[in-house]
Amino acid sequence: MDMMVADASASDITDKIKEILYTKSAENVNAVRPGVGAGLFGEEEPEIETETEITDTPEEEKEE
Repeated sequence: MDMMVADASASDITDKIKEILYTKSAENVNAVRPGVGAGLFGEEEPEIETETEITDTPEEEKEE
């Protein structure tokens, strides 16, 4: 948007848009690459460690 306001040339604007899109797509490709490689070559996928904390406890049933 800044480039449009600054009256940059159309080719400069499209080049910048392409650069941003290529950067974002490269990040996504690098994120999924280990899992895809493991799936293709039969290796185990690396486990992603996540910690989940359970805060809700079931309420005891009331006796009637």
